[in-house]
Amino acid sequence: MCYHARMKTNPTPLLLVVSLLIAVVCIGCSSSNGEDSKSIVTSPIKAGLWRAAATVLGGGVVFHNDFTTDRGGLRATLVNAAERVPIREVTVDGRQIVLHLPAFNSTITLVESGGALTGTLTRTRRDGVIQEMPVQAVYAQGFMYELNTSPKIDVSGRWSVIFREDDGKETHAVGEFQQNGANVTGTFLTPTGDYRFLAGSAQGSAFFLSCFDGDHAFLFKARFEDDGSLSGDFWSGTSWHESWTAVRDEDATLPDPTNLTFIKAGYDGIEFEFPDVEGKQHAFPDPEYDGKVVIISLAGSWCPNCHDEFAFMSQFYREYHDQGLEAIGLMYEHFKDFARASQQVRHFAAKHDVGFDLLVAGYSDKNTAAETLPMLNHVMAFPTIIVIDRTGRIRQIHTGFSGPGTGAHYDAFVEEFTEFVGALLNER
Repeated sequence: MCYHARMKTNPTPLLLVVSLLIAVVCIGCSSSNGEDSKSIVTSPIKAGLWRAAATVLGGGVVFHNDFTTDRGGLRATLVNAAERVPIREVTVDGRQIVLHLPAFNSTITLVESGGALTGTLTRTRRDGVIQEMPVQAVYAQGFMYELNTSPKIDVSGRWSVIFREDDGKETHAVGEFQQNGANVTGTFLTPTGDYRFLAGSAQGSAFFLSCFDGDHAFLFKARFEDDGSLSGDFWSGTSWHESWTAVRDEDATLPDPTNLTFIKAGYDGIEFEFPDVEGKQHAFPDPEYDGKVVIISLAGSWCPNCHDEFAFMSQFYREYHDQGLEAIGLMYEHFKDFARASQQVRHFAAKHDVGFDLLVAGYSDKNTAAETLPMLNHVMAFPTIIVIDRTGRIRQIHTGFSGPGTGAHYDAFVEEFTEFVGALLNER
């Protein structure tokens, strides 16, 4: 999710070497999102489901790769619970496979040996900082998770959660889990977004959940305490760590996301001027938007929740544009260099077939981003959605985004947002 900045160095001394990550692959000749694909006649990858893991401080971030034969090569899909992430930029050189996810600026390099894959996941973070994680994958033959012991717990239900950073800062969240035998799926919802599609297993009195979505490598572990509560740890990437506790609470709630970000006193509305990827300046307000309903989204190509939001918003824009809807994406990237930031925005736009202007607004640090929009009380989360009516008045600011991984919460957002914007479009 795109709320906390997972860049802090934390010397947690817990290094477990796991049986690890990612098998990825080559694909056919066409791409459903406009990115070029490569067709390869032979590949060292066996078609089928592979169990993969990436090493973080707490163990292995487990997820899966589904390989299928297509036009003389292989097509790869990352699998996290119900999520399917197509891989569209893969090269094979002998027994080496390189997977590139340009919209996230991540690369996985793997070498096949003895029927297994080993290699490195490389992620580019803020200011070009490189994070590397060892990876390995084995052919799963349809078996999703290895079990050493049978589960003695069932964590299904809704939980009130507190995450604690190592410096003591707390964040309240809601955990929603589903357990079927030993298999566990679910997610965490926070005031700034969700942790997307998580999957794992319960063993004895403990369970884990993890995912790799092309950028974030998340691992959650917890044990079932005698009083029925949960206590555990959360690791992200190569350095981030938080502890967490949870108690069952079917009535657990979060703050209203439309009441967290607002226009400060002394300001009438939102104003800005930023360049597009070609360097051309775009301003708001502007006569181009007069009499239109305008959605302004603060986002970043590095942010999985932003990818969820733009997958929805791009389609929403196409459906309602003819009725008077306009949209602008303000992109806050990991690079202060304009050329590198623009390239990331191009990849993001191509992935989601964005039909409206994406502007290079600034740097991905939330405090720095807030300086570019001084009329806001803060930039609390990426994404943040600002809705402006036909008269130019701000009618709603929605902080964060609960995507498809939250199930019914995402469905409720889509229904409510569609009704709300539809009403604004009908105003004259």
